[in-house]
Amino acid sequence: MRLYDTRRDRVVPFVGARTVRLYVCGVTPYDATHLGHAFTYTAFDALVRLLEHRGHRVRYVRNVTDVDDDILRTAREAGRSHEVIAREEVERFLSDCAALNLRPPDVEPWASEAVPAIQRAIAGLLEQGVAYDVGDGRVYYDVRAAGDALGALSKLDRETMLVEFGEKGGDPDAPDKRDPLDFLLWQPSAPDEPAWGSPWGAGRPGWHIECSAMAMEELGGVIDVHGGGRDLVFPHHEAEILQSEGLTGQGPFARWWLHTGMAGLDGHKMSKSERNLVFVADLRERYAPAAIKRYLLQHHYREDWSFDADQLDAACQSVKAWADVAGDAGRDEAAEARMVDALENDLDTPTALAVLDELAGAGRGESVRWGAGLLGIDLGAA
Repeated sequence: MRLYDTRRDRVVPFVGARTVRLYVCGVTPYDATHLGHAFTYTAFDALVRLLEHRGHRVRYVRNVTDVDDDILRTAREAGRSHEVIAREEVERFLSDCAALNLRPPDVEPWASEAVPAIQRAIAGLLEQGVAYDVGDGRVYYDVRAAGDALGALSKLDRETMLVEFGEKGGDPDAPDKRDPLDFLLWQPSAPDEPAWGSPWGAGRPGWHIECSAMAMEELGGVIDVHGGGRDLVFPHHEAEILQSEGLTGQGPFARWWLHTGMAGLDGHKMSKSERNLVFVADLRERYAPAAIKRYLLQHHYREDWSFDADQLDAACQSVKAWADVAGDAGRDEAAEARMVDALENDLDTPTALAVLDELAGAGRGESVRWGAGLLGIDLGAA
């Protein structure tokens, strides 16, 4: 089995113990599940199912980022509690995941419930001398302490880092920082924001340390696979590496970094800020969940793609053809092996789907049922 590792920038053999520890960055629950979310979690669903098919036990952790600038801003603008918004949106998200037959995570920690672990991590970073307390309620990670490790994942130069840092919630121009790229570990809360007592003053955690603490709390200091969308590579995942390895002295924090491509609409990346989202709940009103999942899987997990309703219509017809023959006898073990080979080659789901189409065309009902099950496509929902 071979997987692309972002840190090494190449496809390499995957070798894991019987238990594979997987952490995938979850949603910030302030809006409904769009196709970009669904694409990421469908890709990791395929990975989990493949690993389990190979005999691994997967310890799958996916967090909920319910303490974050975006959800707090949304709550403020709506005049509603961020806690209520988070609960409502997570419920919608889980409904979409269940409809798509995505394997639930074993653990789903919420950032708000992990604050004690987060505070212990921050205290440890201060003790290690890789973080500093500004004195006004802010605590920063000192990127100079990381040396050449900064940029090892993203491969970005400093100028590009500064631009992306500012665009993705960073504060490069904040006063009293040692370096513009230093990122917040703890910050004072605004009057209408949640706050926890701490040695550095009442406040709330920074985004990056939330995931480091939750991942280490559930999976330990070195995990097998860490994943998320490619837009998280910098600064989020880069920061996670620095914090986690700086705290434990162990490395690598993640043996494999897997990142999914960006879903788009009309050639532009789907994003809440651009208001160009295609929501899974809306598609579910018109298409069977099995067809939506097949449509997502026909894109390789690392590719960028744009929503195409005609392709989704074609996926619907394809899944119907599978369902039509699924009750029949007939098996092709060689084709089944080709399907597994495709998945073990950097999770090549498009080729695996093509094999399933061939099997349906040949009337091999048993193999179609087996292959759809391997991908987690529920033909009863076709």
